[in-house]
Amino acid sequence: MALLLAAIADFLDPTQGPDQSGRFQTSPSFFVVLFGIGAVIAVVGHLTRARPLIAAGIILIFLATFLIPIYLHATH
Repeated sequence: MALLLAAIADFLDPTQGPDQSGRFQTSPSFFVVLFGIGAVIAVVGHLTRARPLIAAGIILIFLATFLIPIYLHATH
């Protein structure tokens, strides 16, 4: 078990990861905030059983995690 934890610790060390490269230099804070807002809206929609709120939350999460990053990467 100790050997397994030592092996996993190598992967969790932030100094051992790859260096950031490429042209995608957008701050992730916008995406995290958009994802959080979408999650809150979706949860409120589930609590109130309002399907438009659920759909809006899911759409915001999809935008934050997939469509906007793809768009920004393609246009830069």
